Amino acid sequence: MATVSETIQVSGIRCEKCVMRLAQTLEGAEGLESANANLMGQVLLQYDDERTTRDALVEVLARGGFREQSFV
Repeated sequence: MATVSETIQVSGIRCEKCVMRLAQTLEGAEGLESANANLMGQVLLQYDDERTTRDALVEVLARGGFREQSFV
């Protein structure tokens, strides 16, 4: 098992309820070991890269209304 830690930036977090909703969105996601979000929209994901991918977790977030922000 290889645990990967990665911080992504998402839109849709404006208050503590949003942080709780994000946690509920990710709850039970395959391979996810932990997720911590702050009010600035930064989400620290720790996951088993043999069981899931970053893209799969971003997709779960998108289904919950949270969009990854890319910085160009």
